[in-house]
Amino acid sequence: MPATNAVKLEVVLIPVSDVDRAKAFYGKLGWRLDADFVAGDTRVVQFTPPGSGCSIQFGTHLTSATPGSARGLYLISPDIEATRDELIRRGAKVSEIFHCSTGFACRFQDGGADGRASGPAPEHQSYASFASFNDPDGNEWLLQEVTTRLPGRMDSGTTTFGSADDLASALRRAEHAHGKHEKRLGGARDENWPDWYADYMAREQAGAELPT
Repeated sequence: MPATNAVKLEVVLIPVSDVDRAKAFYGKLGWRLDADFVAGDTRVVQFTPPGSGCSIQFGTHLTSATPGSARGLYLISPDIEATRDELIRRGAKVSEIFHCSTGFACRFQDGGADGRASGPAPEHQSYASFASFNDPDGNEWLLQEVTTRLPGRMDSGTTTFGSADDLASALRRAEHAHGKHEKRLGGARDENWPDWYADYMAREQAGAELPT
């Protein structure tokens, strides 16, 4: 799609029964409060998760969906264990980390579902480790660990990081890969390491073939 016609998903509505209760919950998670205003008989509250380009809204007279009916709201993290620990520290009741031993459907099913295996995916395979939690109404959030994007998932001409933690994680992965690169050079120091890091990190985000 040409850049002049580019569109971005910026807001998702979630149905809640008690606006103040939901506001307290998401605020306690450390999400940024963007708005809380009343226009006539409509109240709008908006929060944005740390580093996210998409926000959530809830309030009164915003949606006819049943409170608590939202499912499969993905939260993407480069380190699912650290994110889970932080959510628990802030009061969320988060499931254990799991992965699907067969197929992909287990992520959307209850904890005892067939095919759901305890613990992160082997070697923390990207897109394959999950955990879940609910807000007070029962709207379900799904944590997913993504360390390397699939091809075509990012604009190859744009490299962005949602937070300092995301950037630090990318730098650590680049450092690990660059160490192997230097060994292939016979152990000699690569004086051009900044360019190598930059190339690696840009390709990783774009899902392109990584340098060796």
